[in-house]
Amino acid sequence: MFVHLVVKPLCVLAFLCCVAYAQQAPTSFYLTPYGAPVSAEMAKRVAAAALAEAHKNNWYMAVAVVDPHGDLVYYEKMDNTQLGSAKVSVDKARSAALFKRPTKAFQDALAGGGAGLRVLGLEGAVPVEGGVPLIVGGKIIGAIGVSGDLSEHDAQCAKAGADALQ
Repeated sequence: MFVHLVVKPLCVLAFLCCVAYAQQAPTSFYLTPYGAPVSAEMAKRVAAAALAEAHKNNWYMAVAVVDPHGDLVYYEKMDNTQLGSAKVSVDKARSAALFKRPTKAFQDALAGGGAGLRVLGLEGAVPVEGGVPLIVGGKIIGAIGVSGDLSEHDAQCAKAGADALQ
């Protein structure tokens, strides 16, 4: 009797919740198609916007812009930026382009622990905020990577750069 009155309705409710969630789940990053590669002119505009955000906040940053394959299109480092950020900015940009998602997605997955620790096994996945895909016309044309300050500040500058294309 207990099974018919309590367990079965709970199972039906759980099933309906799963169906409703699946219908509302956001589109996955990996479904975004790649487009024509970012041009040198566009890459310079993206980097300039990111660097302007850094200057405005008195942060020292390195900025890298890559094409969809992760190949470097443009790079600039502000004076007095920590030397390690030079490579990190390129790595963040490559990660965002090759995996079609902001590097914050990897940071969040890793912070969640459990299955999120699998991120550590993905070659080239940088689990630190500051890498953002560049999307024009619904297609990924490359990515920007910024490094030099707190990861939240890196991400703020990367977003400013990506927003310059809109």
